[in-house]
Amino acid sequence: MNTEISEIGGINVEIVRKQIRNLHIGCYPPEGRVRVAAPEHVSADAIRLAVLRRMPWIRRKQAQFLGQERQPPRRYVSGETHFLFGRAMRLEVRYWGKKGHRITRQGNDRLQLDVPVDSSSEQSQLWMEAWLKRELRKLAAQRIPIWSARMEVSPKKWGIRPMRTKWGSCNPDKGIIWLNSELVKKPKRMIDYVIVHELAHLISPKHDGLFTAVLDRELPTWRSMRQELNSLPLAAWEG
Repeated sequence: MNTEISEIGGINVEIVRKQIRNLHIGCYPPEGRVRVAAPEHVSADAIRLAVLRRMPWIRRKQAQFLGQERQPPRRYVSGETHFLFGRAMRLEVRYWGKKGHRITRQGNDRLQLDVPVDSSSEQSQLWMEAWLKRELRKLAAQRIPIWSARMEVSPKKWGIRPMRTKWGSCNPDKGIIWLNSELVKKPKRMIDYVIVHELAHLISPKHDGLFTAVLDRELPTWRSMRQELNSLPLAAWEG
């Protein structure tokens, strides 16, 4: 399998050549990334023509993603709403005389952030992001073994990292699974969906009939979960 980037119709298209029978064109959130999975024997001209024929659909999907609701940039001040596993949490920032910081949950709807008096919003952001990542890691450490045992698969490694175009990824050859750190803001049932989706790739690397059958068996409502996940507000644009 090899990957290349080609400009077609004024947009960058990721072209992945695989040992497959049919050419597939996908447009993915959150930014409308276009990816073509093509059989190894298909020529570059044939791929270009196929993408150009699908360009009206691609443009509609990209416009849909660009118009999707996004969370406003956070300033990490008291009164802001932050999300934890799909629940809106009101942030309270307190300044104290200690050098370190502390983040605690106060009931089911508040987060308390204690910070040094001279700290900046950028530092608060880094502290909050690290805390959220730990919260997601704790949940994933519980859920991944449960689903792995149920599906009779054994990932060799899993981790959490920022991802701009996917909710998760799987390297079947190495047995490695990654979860998007933004998932900590989404309901737990949707995190389960992403975990099951990526574990299913250890059974079938492709989005084929076997892969779909695994999802149908483990999560019969996975299609509605996927649709709901992709319709939720995305993170604010960076830069």
